[in-house]
Amino acid sequence: MKRLVCTFFFVWIATISSFLSIFAQAPDGYYNKAIGKTQAALKSTIGQIIVEHTERSYADLWSDFQLTDKRADGKVWDIYSNSTNYTFITSQCGNYNSEFDCYNREHSFPKSWFNDETPMYTDLFHLYPSDGYVNGKRSNYPFGEVSNPTYSSSNGYCKLGNCSFSGYSGIVFEPNNELKGDFARTYFYMVTCYENKVSTWSSDQLAGNTYPALSAWSVNLFLKWSRQDPVSQKEINRNNAVYAIQKNRNPFIDIPELAEYIWGTKQQIPFSMTSDIKEAKIKPTIRLINKTLYISDLSDDTDLVLIDLQGNVLQKQLLFTGMNTIEIHQPMAIIIAKFTSAQGSFAIKIFTGE
Repeated sequence: MKRLVCTFFFVWIATISSFLSIFAQAPDGYYNKAIGKTQAALKSTIGQIIVEHTERSYADLWSDFQLTDKRADGKVWDIYSNSTNYTFITSQCGNYNSEFDCYNREHSFPKSWFNDETPMYTDLFHLYPSDGYVNGKRSNYPFGEVSNPTYSSSNGYCKLGNCSFSGYSGIVFEPNNELKGDFARTYFYMVTCYENKVSTWSSDQLAGNTYPALSAWSVNLFLKWSRQDPVSQKEINRNNAVYAIQKNRNPFIDIPELAEYIWGTKQQIPFSMTSDIKEAKIKPTIRLINKTLYISDLSDDTDLVLIDLQGNVLQKQLLFTGMNTIEIHQPMAIIIAKFTSAQGSFAIKIFTGE
């Protein structure tokens, strides 16, 4: 990273130790049947592990969101806006005419793709509260990247327009950078959990088969997003909350590298929980006080790389086993911190602003 431009992760900046519950939250042995599998066989086995779950009613979702999508201030965590301040229940849609009118139940994986069938219709892992008007603009377009938007939501948070990502040129909806990894892991979950159904679904985002299930350009897009936008505490908390309700988990949150084993750089490597858990052995404590980042509790000398959500390296720094202090020279922003040492590697999002 060129400069100390701490443009990091979400609002939970207590300690990285608290973030490292990624692996610990799943019950012991939850993913053991997948060990040793690769690619299509791995995807199928993971799907068998997570497919059985408690089905919700559509009406249940309003109350479920109070457990899965509540901001620190108690307001609704709107997946398509950073400008709304909706109150649970009282701000529910009905009718809407413009942005900021109300929030609704967004099928981030459009329900028309699977013909409104259950249990997909109410699976909380792809249902999020969102501004009704922006959701209407999204319609059932695929996710993608947009260079010249025909529509942008407040603050340019989301965009609609022709896809500028290689491999597809149709109309797409681009979510904000800070949540692109969330949606990538959502889509990985959907095509894995419902492997026995996905080949019959219809969308340019899909391949019409059980593996790889996603179209080639979508695989490349979502791998890019999942790498650039690592798992956040918000996702970990939401995964645990949905698990308490539905009794299944999103494995791509529990094990971020799983997508690489199925679609990415580790396709030829048999899946191993031990190799992935090693990545969580780096457990520094991170505190942000008056624009200074304090990092301690490292067991080895550790390379720290700070990266913005576009993948640009902001700063590189060698950390030692004592207390490390880093002055933040940028205003409020979200960045990715990647720690690498003899203990393995770990990446996490940090929110640096007040």
